[in-house]
Amino acid sequence: MMTNNTALELRRVNKWFGPVHANKDISLSVGRGTIHGIIGENGAGKSTLMSIVYGFYQAEEGIILVNGKECLIDNPQASIAAGIGMVHQHFMLVDTFTVLENVILGVEGGARLTDGLTKARKELLRLEKEYSLEIDVDAYVGDLPVGLRQRVEILKALYRGAEILILDEPTGVLTPQEADHLFRILNTLRDQGKTVVLITHKLREIMAITDNVSVMRRGEMVAHVATKDTSREHLAELMVGRTVLLQVEKEEATPGKTIMKIRDLSFIDGEGVLRLKKIDLDIKAGEILGIAGVSGNGQSELLSVLGGIDRPSAGSVIYKDEDITNSRSFNARNLRKIGLGHVPEDRHRSGLILSFSAKENTILGYHDSPNYNKGTTLDQNSVLKTCEAYIEKFDVRPPDPNLNASGFSGGNQQKLVLAREMENDPDILLVGQPTRGVDIGAIEFIHKQLIEMRDAGKAILVVSVEIEEVMSLSDRIAVMFDGEIVGELDAKDATETRLGLMMAGVKEDPTSEQLEENKAADS
Repeated sequence: MMTNNTALELRRVNKWFGPVHANKDISLSVGRGTIHGIIGENGAGKSTLMSIVYGFYQAEEGIILVNGKECLIDNPQASIAAGIGMVHQHFMLVDTFTVLENVILGVEGGARLTDGLTKARKELLRLEKEYSLEIDVDAYVGDLPVGLRQRVEILKALYRGAEILILDEPTGVLTPQEADHLFRILNTLRDQGKTVVLITHKLREIMAITDNVSVMRRGEMVAHVATKDTSREHLAELMVGRTVLLQVEKEEATPGKTIMKIRDLSFIDGEGVLRLKKIDLDIKAGEILGIAGVSGNGQSELLSVLGGIDRPSAGSVIYKDEDITNSRSFNARNLRKIGLGHVPEDRHRSGLILSFSAKENTILGYHDSPNYNKGTTLDQNSVLKTCEAYIEKFDVRPPDPNLNASGFSGGNQQKLVLAREMENDPDILLVGQPTRGVDIGAIEFIHKQLIEMRDAGKAILVVSVEIEEVMSLSDRIAVMFDGEIVGELDAKDATETRLGLMMAGVKEDPTSEQLEENKAADS
C-alpha cells in the first residue's frame, strides 16, 4: 500500500520478450529517503525491471507511481522529468569531454553554450559540496580513475533533478576503498532526502548499505524484508530457493612442485602499448594462486600470454623445468597437449562457438584426440557419451547435448567450458573470471570443483575482479596494477583493506601495526 513516505511504487508490472516472461506481476514499494536493494540471480529480471522504471523498456501491463502519482514512462526523458536518474553499470560518458561538458550534455540550457556552462558550473559546485562529490569539473573524463567517473554519472543525474537514483551493479569496477567511498556518498544522499535503488548481486553490500531489500527469482518478486531483520545466508536462500554455502569449504593447501615459473615477463600489444611489465610468478601444484585487481590492469593479457594465445615480448615462461618461451610449441594448441587447460575470461568470444551444439563444444580444442576419431572421421558416439558425462557431472541444464550453446544460460555455458577444460585432466589450469555472470547456486558448485582439482594436486591460476572470490578461493594472492605485480601475500594474511590498497597501486608492504589495524577494520 502506497503511503506519503513512498517515493516509487510499482503495481503488477509484467514484461515479455517474445515467449519469455521476464517480469511477472511485480509489485514494489520504495520508501522516500531510503536505500533499497534489489537482488536476484542472473536473469531474475531485476535489471529489466529497473530499465522499465527508467524508460528503456515499456511494460505490457502494470503501473508506475512516483510520489503517489501515476506516471507514463515511455522513454528515459519521461523518467528524468519524473525525477528518476540512473547510473548504469557501463558508464555513458564522453572521454574527450570535461566533467562539466559531460554533465550538461543534452541539457545545455539554450543557444549560447557559454551561458549554460556558467550556470552549470555554479550548480555543480553546489552539488559537490552538498553531497560530498568533490571533483575537478574541468578535468577530462578520460583522464579520471573509474571511481571519479562514477561520481560524474551521479552528478549528471542530480543536475537533472533526480530525487530517485538507480544504480546498477555500481561496485563492479571499484576497489574496496572506492566502494566504501561510494557508500559514504549514498549515505549522504539518503540523509539529504534522496531515494536510492541499488541493484547488486553482492550480498555483503546489501547488508552494509541498504535499509530494505527486495528479492527476485525467475522473474517474480519473492520477498521484501528490512535489512536489519535478515542475513546473507537467508537472502541467498531466497534468491536460489535452497540453502547455499557462501564460504568456500577447503582444507589448507599442501603446495608441491612449481609447474610454471614466469620471470620478467613483458608484453606489448598490437598498438605498441606495454601491457605486462616484468611479471614474476610461480604457479605450484596443489595450490590456487589468485590474481586480484581492478579490470583492465593486465590480467587479461597475462592469461592470453600464459595460455599461448599471444607471445611474450620479453622474459621467460618455464613449464615443468623447460623454457618454452621461444619454442615452436608456444601456442594454445600445443600447450593444451602438454597439460595446460584454459577457461577464458570471455566464454562467448574465446570459450564457445555459440552456433555449435553442446557436444561439439565439449571437444572444442580437443577434437583431434584419438578418443574422438575413427580414422579420418569423428567418432560421434564417443563425442556424445563424453558430453553426456560432462552434463551429468557438472549439472548442466537443460541436459541436452544437441542444444546449441546459445540456448544455455550464462551459468550453464560456463559449466560446459569448465567441464571441457577440467575433465581433460590438465596439470595446470588457467581460469579467467570463473563465476562472471553466474548464478549464486552455480558459483557454489564451480568453487567446489576448483577446490577438488587443487586437492588432486593440480596447479590453478584464478583471475577474478571479485575480491571476495579471490580471498575465498586462493591459497596465495598476487595483485596487479597497471600491468605490474604490486604485491603478493598468503591468503590467510589478506584483508580487503590491504588488497584494496595494492589494487590502487600502493606497492609498499604495510607495517605489522598497520596490518593489525587493517584486520580490525575488516572484522
